[in-house]
Amino acid sequence: MSYATLYLVATPIGNLGDITLRALETLRAVDYIASEDTRTTGVLLKHYDIHKPQIAFHEHNEQRAGERIIGLLKGGASVALVTDAGTPGISDPGYSLVRRAIDEGATVTMIPGPAGLIMAVVLSGLPLHSFTFRGFPPRKSGQRRRFLTVDKDSPHTLIFYESPFRLAAFLEDALAVYGDRPAALANDLTKLYERVERGTLSSLLSFVRQQGKLKGEFIVVVAGTDRAPDHQDSSQS
Repeated sequence: MSYATLYLVATPIGNLGDITLRALETLRAVDYIASEDTRTTGVLLKHYDIHKPQIAFHEHNEQRAGERIIGLLKGGASVALVTDAGTPGISDPGYSLVRRAIDEGATVTMIPGPAGLIMAVVLSGLPLHSFTFRGFPPRKSGQRRRFLTVDKDSPHTLIFYESPFRLAAFLEDALAVYGDRPAALANDLTKLYERVERGTLSSLLSFVRQQGKLKGEFIVVVAGTDRAPDHQDSSQS
């Protein structure tokens, strides 16, 4: 059986101008667009005058919607999978659909583009020779500290996503587990009020406590135990 193609399409993490030409071409060409939030994707599609039927695909209907999407691919309809912002499958639904499509023998390809974690680690000023993306940590302090402890002795720069409502608590636990390491906070990347704060975990915790109500998702970058060489081999870039 010949399946249609599942396209994983990266979308802007803030500034709508960051979408690629290939992404626009793909969204205009496919039969359906599977969206984490159809309202959010609708804003993007309207901005670029793209009119395609959307399928809601999120963590609460991942199994059911995934079956529908596989059925569409099996029937010859092409589908683009997008997330609210950035690259599909990174800290949002997508993995299960990709895995199932591959297992079914469908063609899966990707239209690359923005990823907040990459922008944050580059702007952090921390070592880039190796890094580990850990996604969202657990919500409860005890579980979060155990989660953080796994990487306590890691030489790699660590990257986390965190909600504004738990950011201070996360930094408190990171400080307790890792000690006062160099770190950075990134918020509203590519948007009008883009901000990157650099310092140590303790200075960033003080900064957050002084800010009052925070908005938007934060990306926290923490130095590993191995303070990397200042100059990397450019031939490997």
